[in-house]
Amino acid sequence: MKENALSSLGYILTKCFPDVKWIQERKFFFFETFDSIMSKVFFRLGELIADYPKSFIVIPVLITAISVTGFLRMNWIDDPEFLFSPLNGRARQERDFIEGYFKMNYTDSFNEDRLTRNDPYVQLGITKTDSSNIIDQEVMNKIDSIDGIVRNFEFHDEEGNSYTYNDICAKAGGECVRPRFLDLSDRIHEVKTRKLNLTFPVMINPTTFDNYIFPFFLAGVKLYPENSIMSAEAIKLSYWGSEENQEMKHLSTLWEEKFLAHFKKGLGEPSLSIAMYHSRTATQEMMNNVMSMFPYLTVAVFLITVFCLASLTLGDCVRSKTWLGLVAIINSALASLTAFGVLMHCGVPMIGINMAAPFLMLGIGIDDAFVMLSAWHRTRPQYSVRERMAQTYAESAVSISITSITDMISFFIGTFTYFASVRVFCLYLGISVLMAYVWHITLFGACLALSGRAEKQQLHNITCKRVKSSWESSEESAFYRRFCAGGVAASDPSNPDDNQPQAVVILFRDYVAHCLNLPVIKGVVVVAFAAYLAVAVYGCTTFNDGLQLRKTARYDSYSIPFYDFTDKYFSSFAYRPMIVFTGNITYSDPANERQLLEFVEKVESHEFIGDEFYTDCWLRQWTKYMAMQSILNSFLSGDINRYRADIVFSEDNSRIVASRCLVQSVNVMNAINDRRLMQDLRQWADESKFNVTVYHPLFIFFDHLSVVRSTILKAISCAALTMVLICVVFIPNPISSLCVGFAIVSIETGVIGYTSLWGVNFDMMSMIQLIMCVGFSVDFTAHISYSYLAAKVDTPEERVRECLTSLGLPVMQGALSTLIGVLPLMLIPSYMFKTFFKTVFLVIFFATIHGIFLIPTFLSMFESMLHKRKVKGTTKMEIPT
Repeated sequence: MKENALSSLGYILTKCFPDVKWIQERKFFFFETFDSIMSKVFFRLGELIADYPKSFIVIPVLITAISVTGFLRMNWIDDPEFLFSPLNGRARQERDFIEGYFKMNYTDSFNEDRLTRNDPYVQLGITKTDSSNIIDQEVMNKIDSIDGIVRNFEFHDEEGNSYTYNDICAKAGGECVRPRFLDLSDRIHEVKTRKLNLTFPVMINPTTFDNYIFPFFLAGVKLYPENSIMSAEAIKLSYWGSEENQEMKHLSTLWEEKFLAHFKKGLGEPSLSIAMYHSRTATQEMMNNVMSMFPYLTVAVFLITVFCLASLTLGDCVRSKTWLGLVAIINSALASLTAFGVLMHCGVPMIGINMAAPFLMLGIGIDDAFVMLSAWHRTRPQYSVRERMAQTYAESAVSISITSITDMISFFIGTFTYFASVRVFCLYLGISVLMAYVWHITLFGACLALSGRAEKQQLHNITCKRVKSSWESSEESAFYRRFCAGGVAASDPSNPDDNQPQAVVILFRDYVAHCLNLPVIKGVVVVAFAAYLAVAVYGCTTFNDGLQLRKTARYDSYSIPFYDFTDKYFSSFAYRPMIVFTGNITYSDPANERQLLEFVEKVESHEFIGDEFYTDCWLRQWTKYMAMQSILNSFLSGDINRYRADIVFSEDNSRIVASRCLVQSVNVMNAINDRRLMQDLRQWADESKFNVTVYHPLFIFFDHLSVVRSTILKAISCAALTMVLICVVFIPNPISSLCVGFAIVSIETGVIGYTSLWGVNFDMMSMIQLIMCVGFSVDFTAHISYSYLAAKVDTPEERVRECLTSLGLPVMQGALSTLIGVLPLMLIPSYMFKTFFKTVFLVIFFATIHGIFLIPTFLSMFESMLHKRKVKGTTKMEIPT
């Protein structure tokens, strides 16, 4: 760097304080020479590693061996609530508040609509294989048979004790809850002959006096003119286990798992299409999703190993570093194992999405290896190993430090979000990147030093046998010259035959750089960038929010047919929010009674809430009952005593301390409407004069819809700003820092826009990946930008040539290695892993294009304009180099 080169901070200070002498004299030493300090430190480190390579190999390996014992303390968490709901979610607080008043009675008065948690259950979605009418006696007999299979299915616990559904079921009125519509199964012939009319949407069973709300369990309904059911295409059967105590909870969960295994063997009704779901389906399928990636990890390791070995094998059989490609992969693996082990020792939980980390670290871990090897090849072979190692470390110090620190900090910023899955993943990846950086400059560097010694002794890079140089082997066979010769001749180390540059380096130096220096090509680059950015901005406007549970399962999961079943038939009547009134409310006051009912009616007026047909509200029924009797206890002991679970009295029974009503969501259909409904109900509850809480167990997951977009934008903005500040410190030039900041914004906009057009939503998965992208977007642009400004040449055209000569190949190698590392993820039939691949592919592709084409073009154009202005005398600004 020239003496008059300005650091970003130095330039800003000199312009802001023109009258302060010590600032104008550049006496802010640390910021002005930070990169040179790093180079000096790494220069000494390179010498030290060259002197003691074995120590720098043994110590990291021993640390890894100790760290991996942390896997014995692994705390695996697969609870969807922990993973996919915000830790500060309002629904969590609302649930705790409601459970302080209302407790479910599993032995006598169980009601699924009044649950506050995801209790054990099994649901079956049944249609005919030809989607024809199920209101048929023969079909209902088959459905009755399936009901019998569920209730009589026998399973055993760990001690060999035998149980059936009747032993572990939740009960109402002393009997196991079962699909109530099946009470009418023996009267279907009356329905067919019109002797019994099933009034839609609500009717009373003429025998049991049960209240049937058909849209809850019957779908695809066609009606007679008088609104009685003529036919239906689908029925949903629900069976609930008990959580009365820990033993019953364990048995209920065991029943779910055992029955699932039985279900997968078939229920013996080929004329019916049956889909199944249970309370732990999402959890188990997410685990199956994660476990299924291990075969693909083997493929990734194989592909990236082949790529590294091939890309590091040059025409020169002595200077090639073939085995160092394998070392780079092993180095990444050891670093990841060390990071994971240390965090497990610290008690950090392990989650499924962490299993994507090895794919990513394979690429990240060897990126710095390519940069360091490129620096090694630019040193003079005639120097000693100690001198070459020192120069290699000094030259690559800033580049590998910037990329590692920016990747690491971008992940650490993700640990400050409110999503546990994002926090855990980012912490594991951040520490993995840190360990990869440390292991790279120690263990890998030591292996490079040993390889350098072998090169100095003219040993073949694969067989380690002493061979002749190309100049010395002129009389040997063509086979020998092609596959054995290499290095430099000791008698004439400067001869041109032994000092030929690599073919790929020549490609970047003489062709790519030449094209980029042509004005017409620069124009093409600018126009192409404008088109890219326009499409990206459009894509940003089409982004959708929300993570559907079906996306946590593999595409071939047994749960997918059930998701399809509910989406097709039961999405219009998805869930029943509860409205809870607490506090000192005088219910006997007609004014309070009227205002409470007005609030319920206001909720019913919402476009996504059904009318009073679907509302279950004790207060409304009580007002009707008051015309006959005015004693509340009499009302609660009558035929509609189910409302006892909706009213909580004080300890002395003198007043009501809490009560609730249930309403029905209708036609919500998508995550945006789920969020809107939840937010509207909460807003109305907050504005009410009463203490009102609106809740449903699904709100636990809907909470992320309210904050995911703002959280992502805040996280990536903070990460981007931090990356720019890091570049200000490491790259002593304001123009370079500006270019890197511009590249971050451009690449992140491109990734968001193009992933949206590729079918990716704003959710926890994309949040992790977009935060990760900020760090990745710095890698190649920082390499090229720093190399451009550090080039010891005078013209912009020469700078373009120099930066592409030195870093064009390692940037391309790093990009390809990362893409190859994540490529097998595209083969996994899973939204989670395919999304990961899509995001990484786009950020690496865009970062490579920015680094190789856009940044050199913009820097050279900007510097050329400054030179022209300086020649004309219109500016006193010196050209920073």
